[in-house]
Amino acid sequence: MGCKKSPTESSDHDSSIVEVRKPNIYLYPKAKCNLSIKLLFPLGGRIIQSIPSYQNGWNVEVNPSGKINQQYDFLFYESQTPDAYQYNFGWVVSRDTLSSFFNANLRRTGFNDSEIFDFTEYWVPRLSDYPLYIIYPQYSTDIEKVIQLNISEPPDNILRLFYVIQSSEDMIPKLITPTVPKFVRSGFTVTEWGVILK
Repeated sequence: MGCKKSPTESSDHDSSIVEVRKPNIYLYPKAKCNLSIKLLFPLGGRIIQSIPSYQNGWNVEVNPSGKINQQYDFLFYESQTPDAYQYNFGWVVSRDTLSSFFNANLRRTGFNDSEIFDFTEYWVPRLSDYPLYIIYPQYSTDIEKVIQLNISEPPDNILRLFYVIQSSEDMIPKLITPTVPKFVRSGFTVTEWGVILK
């Protein structure tokens, strides 16, 4: 069974390279199954780290609980890509409210308790050096232009969210408040979060 292909056309984008840090991919099939997962970089890019090892893709056994190869809770990778992300929509969040912001925003976006815990436990302690953080969300349509996720059995629902996070001493940019896309967890569900630090 093939995967739906997303458009690969790109708009004008910055030629600089950014590192997408610690994306976690969670897989929740309806029944135990073997899956082949590939990452494609239509604008160029490469994987620089992965667990388990990404060798022309991941070939894994996944349980409905999300357990992968009876060992992992998610697929981990880091990559370098062109900076073709959006910088018009976002929020300015103070350091002291990052934890509550991410908890509420991730939940509203559609992530579950375990996925939210994984994110906040790792990222909130690492965002402590500046009083303000400018956060630009990249939803599935934004990410697909840069990193496509192809799965041998297409999921019923897929949720992808990267945060581009820029530290700031006092700069308050004019931003449009993002509209969080509606997501319903049902059937074979795949979720992914990651961060790009600026």
